[in-house]
Amino acid sequence: MRVVLRSGVLLLCAFAPGLAQITPPPSAEVKPAPEMVSHDAAPTFSSKVNLVLVPVVVRDRNGRAIGNLTKDDFRLSDKSKPQVISRFSIESTSHPAAATNSDGANGASVERANDGEKKSSAELPERYVAYVFDDLNTQAGDLIHVHQAAIKHVAEHLLPSDRAAIFTTSGQVTLDFTSDKAKLQQTIQRIQANSMFSGTPTQCPDISYYMADKIVNKNDQIALSVETNEAISCLALQDPQSAKQMVLATASRELSIGEQGTRVALSTLKNVVRNMAAMPGQRVVVIISPGFLTLNSESLYSKTDIIERAARENVVISGLDARGLYTDSTFDASRRGSSNPQTDILKNQYDRESASAQADILAELADGTGGTFFQNSNDLLAGLNRVAAAPEYVYLLGFSPSNLKSDGSFHKLKVEFTQKQALNIQARRGYFAPKHPDNPEDIAKSEIEDAVFSRDELHELPVDLHTQFFKPDPADAKLTVLARVDLKHLRFKKAEGRNEDNLTVISVVFDRDGKYISGIKKTIEMKLKDDTLERLSSGITVKSSFDVKPGTYIVRLVVRDDQGQMMAAANGAVDIP
Repeated sequence: MRVVLRSGVLLLCAFAPGLAQITPPPSAEVKPAPEMVSHDAAPTFSSKVNLVLVPVVVRDRNGRAIGNLTKDDFRLSDKSKPQVISRFSIESTSHPAAATNSDGANGASVERANDGEKKSSAELPERYVAYVFDDLNTQAGDLIHVHQAAIKHVAEHLLPSDRAAIFTTSGQVTLDFTSDKAKLQQTIQRIQANSMFSGTPTQCPDISYYMADKIVNKNDQIALSVETNEAISCLALQDPQSAKQMVLATASRELSIGEQGTRVALSTLKNVVRNMAAMPGQRVVVIISPGFLTLNSESLYSKTDIIERAARENVVISGLDARGLYTDSTFDASRRGSSNPQTDILKNQYDRESASAQADILAELADGTGGTFFQNSNDLLAGLNRVAAAPEYVYLLGFSPSNLKSDGSFHKLKVEFTQKQALNIQARRGYFAPKHPDNPEDIAKSEIEDAVFSRDELHELPVDLHTQFFKPDPADAKLTVLARVDLKHLRFKKAEGRNEDNLTVISVVFDRDGKYISGIKKTIEMKLKDDTLERLSSGITVKSSFDVKPGTYIVRLVVRDDQGQMMAAANGAVDIP
């Protein structure tokens, strides 16, 4: 049986459980036998050593990115404790590094070949841009200006080699990666403000998610008093206690709605980043939003997880404040107000605090991934042109915290120069320490997703990747992915006179735009006698076949063994005329 999933925002949520349901086709070269059986299983992988990645962008006074600094120019601290920078690299968007195929430490190599065809014939896009429109939080009036700027931006800014996609935080409007500018513009025009997780300024009492958090979670008596006075005024209530109880009930309801809205927005962004991790070339996520609030531990962890994943996969996240130009003294004319001027002044003060906190998450996502945050300007076209272009140079600093406790605590990071320089640093602000996972199956799912939807190649296991195809007719083709695994480097466990280990082999096919086509997972359970192991020491071949149409495809292969917990990952490309 073969599983075919549609790509998009929900791709990964559907893909992880789908992998465990895939049955190897009967044509696999590894034949079921008493010593070797091919079947489905839920593998469990152990976590790697903690490595914290910190993207850093350095700009001069004119805003130009600087790319001539070295590791010795930076000093990094974790909770004010100096850290050893164990990993240092420079990502240049103007001169992308060519993919290498180097040998691993144990002599493992990954070969990418397309039998019977030219490897260079598959030309892939150079840049992927995912535009995430926050229709849950952006006001209808602001969306009109966003539409105009985005449509013009697509027409003038995107290159023929670019692929762009449209997502919305509500999930109601989406368009997968394409180079078709007309489709992109038509999709943008369909986006409308969605108020499923927000109220209206004319409701009474008018309690925002920010105010609800202040009242319910922070026990802010001033906020409670402000909303109580507003309820008395707009509802003409005589009993202050009744007004207070109404405010508390409304605040609890708005808190729940606001938390769900943030959860949905972050989930959308997380899935977009995961989806883009599998794509070659430069990857940029552009969030068009007034911002949203992360006021509880769940949303804070989700935000940090997004930054961590994007930093690890070299996905840049940039933000555009959809509100355009605004000032701290602006009052919302649509709000009914109260009969008490002091209440209105305090209410608008809370609104300004909320707006600042909303924008701060966009700035933090940009800082943590090497992106750009554009705000407080009505020139939204210039803003989109700026944020859709990744900085020319991004430094990636990595360190392994010593004695890191898995307690989920927040660690504040600071990056500075070792010597005083007239330059500006933009860097990740912090991270959460990991928590001890309760369910090993959840660990397995997460690590499978990370490996499959990453573009990085791993060489811990000796694996060769080959692709073949044949066309039974002009309109159809059969693509075969061959994984040749050398068994000499596996760490078999000796049990009852047998050599035991399991191999998990995952083959995934994407189209030329990076959209997921199909995936097959096989688990090879080996309990080999000594003479059988000797005979097979040169390797076994696992074959996976896909029914496809003629075209250009990207192939991703991931192999993992249970005993040694070593992994190999390789990328390939194939043109089927």
